[in-house]
Amino acid sequence: MTEAILLVGGRGTRLRPLTVHTPKPMVPAAGVPFLTHQLARARAAGVDHIVLATSYLAEVFEPHFGDGSALGLHLEYVTEEEPLGTGGAIRNAASYLHSGPEDPVLVFNGDILTGLDIRRLVATHETTGADVSLHLTQVTDPRAYGLVPTDGTGRVLAFLEKPQTPEEIVTDQINAGAYVFRRSVIDTIPAGRPVSVERETFPDLLAAGAHLQGMVDSTYWLDLGTPAAFVRGSADLVLGRAPSPAVPGRCGDRLILPTARVAGDAKLTGGTVVGEGAFVGEGARVSGSTVLAGAVVEPGAVITDSLIGARARIGERSVLTGTVVGDGAIIGADNELRTGVRVWCDAQIPTGALRFSSDQ
Repeated sequence: MTEAILLVGGRGTRLRPLTVHTPKPMVPAAGVPFLTHQLARARAAGVDHIVLATSYLAEVFEPHFGDGSALGLHLEYVTEEEPLGTGGAIRNAASYLHSGPEDPVLVFNGDILTGLDIRRLVATHETTGADVSLHLTQVTDPRAYGLVPTDGTGRVLAFLEKPQTPEEIVTDQINAGAYVFRRSVIDTIPAGRPVSVERETFPDLLAAGAHLQGMVDSTYWLDLGTPAAFVRGSADLVLGRAPSPAVPGRCGDRLILPTARVAGDAKLTGGTVVGEGAFVGEGARVSGSTVLAGAVVEPGAVITDSLIGARARIGERSVLTGTVVGDGAIIGADNELRTGVRVWCDAQIPTGALRFSSDQ
């Protein structure tokens, strides 16, 4: 295994306002852009050439990662002028591959945090002689996902999109968003138009008698598509629950980047990250949260399971739980924001303007 395609073109609409100015794979998780963790894990598994399939805010990737040499990789970039879907993006990137027709090509999504054993997936692909091999994981409630039932040997039997009734839920195995393709199979995906691998490519291959192999790997797996999931994923990286060689520091209760300042009596717990140039004031309590670069948490603020955008400011004694604050927003003192609140970039909330309890 030497080559991979990494799909990083999504607009990240479920993550807004985090993705207003930043593509989802570039939002910091555990102190570095999330994409860094994926690239580092691929490199550790023996991948050395990765094609990034970009679209939304495509111009930000290459200035940050360059040719990939700092990570021990050779990176190339291909941009979709119009969104092509997962299958279309894979096909669009194929001309950058050097693999022969029978060689394996790893494909993975830019919004999945996983402990997948990449080498094992490749080995499964090669030993079974599959045309495509899929990473499958098991979930308690599969209704939001595509189900992938397999036979006793792991061969895929069907693709069932988002079942809703108990009768439709025939397995707890879902498509976990990482694949190994035989290179020649990628070349059969239609070019120049949107294609979904989940809804078109895989079902069509199955109908044509192709061999699709599933490998269940139920180590850590998290879809970072929502703000709550992204915050949790970052905390899990810091706590060491999710594996990554790219975390810039020791795993533990907190990660404070070098130029951040934290008051001596502030309390940081639960995998909290304080980004470059950020400040956490006296008596503040921050748990399971991410404070991005240049943000300010004023004295006495209490922040739990939240993400504070770059250059944002949280006023004294304000209490935030399960909240996303966009870049440059200002939350005045003595506000109370609860789960699900999204404060847009550069918005300003005056002192004591939002509460869920008495101000006494």
